[in-house]
Amino acid sequence: MKNKQVIRSFWTLLLLSSFFCCSEKKNTGTLVREEASDRIRQENEKLILFFGNSLTAGYGIDEEDAFPALIQDKIDSLELDYRVINGGLSGETTASGLNRLDWFLEEQPYIFVLELGANDGLRGIALTETRKNLNAIIEKVKTSYPDTKILLAGMQIPPNMGPEYTASFRSMYGEIMTQQEVGLIPFLLEGVAGNPDLNLPDGIHPTEEGHRIVAETVWKQLYPLL
Repeated sequence: MKNKQVIRSFWTLLLLSSFFCCSEKKNTGTLVREEASDRIRQENEKLILFFGNSLTAGYGIDEEDAFPALIQDKIDSLELDYRVINGGLSGETTASGLNRLDWFLEEQPYIFVLELGANDGLRGIALTETRKNLNAIIEKVKTSYPDTKILLAGMQIPPNMGPEYTASFRSMYGEIMTQQEVGLIPFLLEGVAGNPDLNLPDGIHPTEEGHRIVAETVWKQLYPLL
């Protein structure tokens, strides 16, 4: 009797061991398949690169609350195969942006959103220099990837530099759009600029709510390109 119980216990343990072993293999196999599926999905995703300054970077707020991340949320909700890269850097001018552009062009962007120039304007940099740099950035993207769609984010500045400079700065983006035949967001901060409730205490950078409005402004021009 005792031997029979020992044998019966042995077979029970063997069966349980076999079951858990198979279960573990099954779970491991499922995990491997899911990881492979995620890799394939990421490889098939088209890249949307937001290349800009602190407005793109989301200065003063968490990056997931900045408008590029909100655009990714919209894309994900529609189950579209696009991946957003936030290439914003606080303090960026058109000149420094041109210098670091190559780092972001190692992978082809399907859409390139160019948001630069505001810091040039606030510093009173000659518009000929700003215009030259914006054109150079666009031309470098076109040369590297002729099929990439380019969207230029228009900007306006306070009248501190005088009415002539301010007006010329505002019209510069539309002129570049026409010359380079690219898309245009007429004014990135439409409905946000000048509203203290939608900007941080510095009066320049949008709050989380401000970024939600900016995301809607960008989406109107971006969505038709997807």
